[in-house]
Amino acid sequence: MIETVTRNDIPFDEGIYNIVEYLDYFFISENKKVKVKDAGKKTAQLIAFFHDYLKEYHIPTAFFRNESDNSLRFLTSKQYPFRVKVLNNVDKRNSNVFNIKETTELTLPIFEFHYGNRKESIICESHLIAFDLCNTEDLKLISRICSKINAVLKSFFERRNETLAEISCSFGKFEDKILLTGDFSPTSLKIFSKEDNSKTINPYKLSTSAEIKNYTNHLFNIASIK
Repeated sequence: MIETVTRNDIPFDEGIYNIVEYLDYFFISENKKVKVKDAGKKTAQLIAFFHDYLKEYHIPTAFFRNESDNSLRFLTSKQYPFRVKVLNNVDKRNSNVFNIKETTELTLPIFEFHYGNRKESIICESHLIAFDLCNTEDLKLISRICSKINAVLKSFFERRNETLAEISCSFGKFEDKILLTGDFSPTSLKIFSKEDNSKTINPYKLSTSAEIKNYTNHLFNIASIK
């Protein structure tokens, strides 16, 4: 997870906005972070790129515009306290549970709900409803939006000879509208090259600043950001 700083409730035109600044630090564990040169700027540009790209497919997003090289402006919304992880390939956890080889491609995507940032954060839809974290109708809509995001981005990466293994999405609500608020950072967007290449970067094993820098640059180049 990349380190961020948020400035809240800044009036602009007819709305209230947050400005999120992305720093050059990544948390590789709960209590350890590493510095990666220009990571904040490139992460901000990646997130802006994918939000703008999804807008072309009528995905509702809170992203408004680039504020500076390493900060973005988002419409202020009431944030849902969970994120949705969409899996197109078997990750380590599911590999252990179901005894299926890690990275195996799934015939249908898995939608996981995660509460908080701890390692064991997975919850189910019943938790969301029982603890009043989200109502049934909003949950159905969030799931449909995630399904569309996954389809759009899978196609995007397939055209570039890459496999979209995993994405994480978070949401907020402004008035009666559900909005995508993030995330397409290098630690939440996991892709693999379709080529059989031993030098392929494993996005699940980013433990050094050099590995994070290389993977960030890989995403940056695939998105063809100038």
